[in-house]
Amino acid sequence: MRKLVPLLLIAVSITNARAQDRGALRHACADDLRTLCSGVTPGGGRIKQCMIETFDRLSDGCRTALKDAKARQAGN
Repeated sequence: MRKLVPLLLIAVSITNARAQDRGALRHACADDLRTLCSGVTPGGGRIKQCMIETFDRLSDGCRTALKDAKARQAGN
């Protein structure tokens, strides 16, 4: 779990999510990051790249949360 928190923070920064989106992203993507990107060393955009490469395997909830956060960011 301790390793998961930094991964989630990196994933949140990837989408430049607003504070209100962070909780939703953490909740929606925790299992996906742990399952699909657990072997990825954070830094240098590697988590972002992992999420891009595995986007089609992310859960529906995670994909939706990421898309929603990006849409809200674009609306600002």
